[in-house]
Amino acid sequence: MTVPEQTPSVRFEILGPLRAWREDTELDLGPGKQRAVLAVLLLNANRPTPTARIVDAVWGDEPPENGVNVVQKYVAGLRRILEPGRSPRSPGQLLTLTEAGYTLVVPPGRLDAEVFTDHVTRARTAGRTADAAGHLRAALALWQGEPLAGLRGPYFDAARERLAEDRAAAVEERARIELDLGEHARLVPELSRLVAEFPVREELRYLQILALYRCGRQAEALAAYQNAREFLAEEFGVEPGERLRQLHLAILRSDRTLAPYREPPPAPAPATPVVHAPPPPPFVPAAPAAMAVVPSVWRPPPVLRALAIAVPLLSFGSLSWAALAFFAARRRSWALGLASAGYFLLVGVFVFTMSDSGESPWDNVAMLALLLATVGGAVHVAVLVTGTSARLRNAPPDLDTLRSLELRIRREQALTLLDHYPPIARELRIGRPDLSRVFNDGGLVDINGVPEHVLAALPGVTVPQAQQIVARRRVTGGFASVEDLITYGLLPVPVVRALSDVLIAVAHEAPATAPTEPATGGLALPN
Repeated sequence: MTVPEQTPSVRFEILGPLRAWREDTELDLGPGKQRAVLAVLLLNANRPTPTARIVDAVWGDEPPENGVNVVQKYVAGLRRILEPGRSPRSPGQLLTLTEAGYTLVVPPGRLDAEVFTDHVTRARTAGRTADAAGHLRAALALWQGEPLAGLRGPYFDAARERLAEDRAAAVEERARIELDLGEHARLVPELSRLVAEFPVREELRYLQILALYRCGRQAEALAAYQNAREFLAEEFGVEPGERLRQLHLAILRSDRTLAPYREPPPAPAPATPVVHAPPPPPFVPAAPAAMAVVPSVWRPPPVLRALAIAVPLLSFGSLSWAALAFFAARRRSWALGLASAGYFLLVGVFVFTMSDSGESPWDNVAMLALLLATVGGAVHVAVLVTGTSARLRNAPPDLDTLRSLELRIRREQALTLLDHYPPIARELRIGRPDLSRVFNDGGLVDINGVPEHVLAALPGVTVPQAQQIVARRRVTGGFASVEDLITYGLLPVPVVRALSDVLIAVAHEAPATAPTEPATGGLALPN
């Protein structure tokens, strides 16, 4: 429709309470039904709206007896407000009547909903750029609260839902673009607020989790995923969508593709001509003497090892000192020499305190000394003849070895907590990489607690196998040990053995009225 050239300068707002302005002066739009008629005309701006549609939208199932006359009365009231200088007998410029119905003429840029749509369209045309983000920010700045606030009825509820959906889509698109532009730190608080406002929109939760991860807040990102999972399960009984689950797995794996994209800096122009250096000489291995940074340690042959271990036991500890003295001499170790002297002293205590006749209070001391000499000597010798140490080899341990050692130590600490302090272990969420926590358990995975996507991320475990494990533990109430995965045929033996250092089975906490047993880690697998 052609807009008249002399149209009065009136602008309208429906992205919030219904309001109309002439320049900087807000107009009084009259009673509630008159405002509702104006809202219907604005939702169909620049298009004819039949009177019957206006009656149905404003009054619904309870229309007035003479709806046409009532609508005409409210339209006349709107004309007096919107065009106060118009003569009663002259045709209106803003609000006209044709055979098709009433038409409210709104010039471009005079209705906030149309300005919003125009900005969104320009943003989509601009692509994923800073200019697109600017258009979307301008579009979202037009919102003043709930659209068409105060107007009730199915017609307005449907319009309100459509407008809110358009706003949510624009919010998501702006956040997605700004996240690509590296503004994750600024987005985190805003995304948290938007997730609370639109809790069922998984895309906003996806962007929130990704922004947290890019800020280096991995634990909070995993906690945000867990919150989303619990909300969807409690409210709708469903798991998060595939895209959200894949993001969770990528965070657990520290996937490098999650890092923000940064364009590589341009290569500086060479100041001088490039001169190619001659190829390096062929690599020549160093001499064996240069590689022996740590002297090798003498170890007895197998027969001698067995005999050395048997000496403290067969002699009831009386010759433990001799076995240690032998190793001290061979290895030239003052520490072993002192240990040998200690065992000799224990034998002396036994000889001089053991009574030949009757019972003596010193008999207990004598037996304790003999027991220490026997058991301690046997264990000490066994460690000497069977133990190995990376630091005694011809090369120091590499970085991978040190990391492996650190993980093993952390796992042992976690398993000790599980064995002796189960409530503390549960509170620290040992074996639950899907939950936010502060305790590093070395990467343990509790088969009685983690969701199926964590199990499916383990090497050698497929998605169907992970689903079967979760289904089985729901039926049985949990696994007693990791070996149950083999017993029930859920995983092949090689896979379980390959994961034996990672998998554990944490027992569920028993009810308060039932006797409890300490939880154990499920690592009792044959190697």
